[in-house]
Amino acid sequence: MNYYFLGIGGIGMSALARFFHQRGDTVSGYDRTETPLTRQLVEEGISVHYDDDPSLIPDNIDLVVYTPAVPTETAEFQYLKQKGLPMEKRSQVLGELTRGKKCIAVAGTHGKTSTSSMIAHILSHTKLGCSAFLGGIAKNFNSNMVVDNQSEYVVVEADEYDRSFLQLHPFCSVITATDPDHLDVYGTHEHMLEAFRQFAEQTEPGGTLILKEGISMCEGHDHHDHHGHHEMHLDHVEAAIHSYTAHGLEADYYSQNVRNYNGNIYFDLRTPNGVLFDLELPNTALYSVENAVAAAAAVLSLGVTGEELRQGLSTYMGVRRRFDYHIKTKKLVMIDDYAHHPQEIEACLESVRYLYPGKRLVVIFQPHLYSRTRDFADEFARVLSTVDELIMMPIYPAREQRLPGVSSSMVLHKVKGLSKYLCSADQVLELVPALYPDVVVTMGAGDIDRLVPRLEEVLLKEA
Repeated sequence: MNYYFLGIGGIGMSALARFFHQRGDTVSGYDRTETPLTRQLVEEGISVHYDDDPSLIPDNIDLVVYTPAVPTETAEFQYLKQKGLPMEKRSQVLGELTRGKKCIAVAGTHGKTSTSSMIAHILSHTKLGCSAFLGGIAKNFNSNMVVDNQSEYVVVEADEYDRSFLQLHPFCSVITATDPDHLDVYGTHEHMLEAFRQFAEQTEPGGTLILKEGISMCEGHDHHDHHGHHEMHLDHVEAAIHSYTAHGLEADYYSQNVRNYNGNIYFDLRTPNGVLFDLELPNTALYSVENAVAAAAAVLSLGVTGEELRQGLSTYMGVRRRFDYHIKTKKLVMIDDYAHHPQEIEACLESVRYLYPGKRLVVIFQPHLYSRTRDFADEFARVLSTVDELIMMPIYPAREQRLPGVSSSMVLHKVKGLSKYLCSADQVLELVPALYPDVVVTMGAGDIDRLVPRLEEVLLKEA
């Protein structure tokens, strides 16, 4: 088969491209910009070009795989559509690949990449094994894709954007969070919750549905409960339902006695079958405990032993751009994080303060999408007001056109405190060393990752 990918550099698209290439199919594609990920695809033998030019598309294409992130007015999209070639969204292809397998799908407005990569890592070191399609580069695999042709299990990050996750019918579903997001697609939070409810109800009969505490069956309308999470009215789930949380004693799975030692986090895990003591998560964030509890609930429901879980968590290396250490010395720490939603930012900053209390914290944040910045401007300002020095970069638009009156300055104006700056990438490199930071955190889902190695180099020279 000959596959052509429109938007091949996307994290989910590149995982599929790698899968087909590794299977022996011919794979090529287009993306708007060259990135380290597209360069790696080329090194692996996949042809990629960066000009929106139909003449560069190979002949004899059997299937076009596209992502909603690529505008339909793109010349190549229009050309392929007019030719009448078979075209499928990434989510449709993923749905087809997981059919007939025992799919473990992790959904949620945050936490899904880390949780799904934890599950994949743990399973890959047991007799169960797994294939996996992940939304980030898992450091243990150095990839966003794992292939195990001997295993009946496949771990998938289930993306709620554009209702993509409704293509899946998981054997084990995990929902980590249902905070408002992607309102450019859903219009209202209520509509987004309806999509999550439908995803939950697509869990196979006899399978398992694992929900963050507060996302549960209830009577009446969706509402915030006292934990600040959303309850979900589920009528047609024929799977076993288990709840989890990092805090509280009411869930089926929860952590206790969480503690920090030399940047590693230890905790005890309470399960329906007893307690697993002294589980270790190395070099990670406080919020990783909650992801680890979710991953534990999933793998234990599949028959993984307590000892296999312990071994898997202690050797889990994390995901690139998820609380990703770049410098860790006695004098200076630099962490890069994908956080782009106010709740993710709050969780990241809570972890930094927990691990490095009293340290001078400099945060560089690049907002992602005009619509998200508009919708959550007050929340962004609230969580960013807690840092010692804040540097904001211009909004990364991704798939969107500029919205009048929406900018990083709009958020910065709402941030309390005087130590706040609006900078280009080059200005960031000059400013940060002059602020004498103890801890530097770069955050955002745009192209701020390109700045990270340059900033790391500058800070190491100054150290």
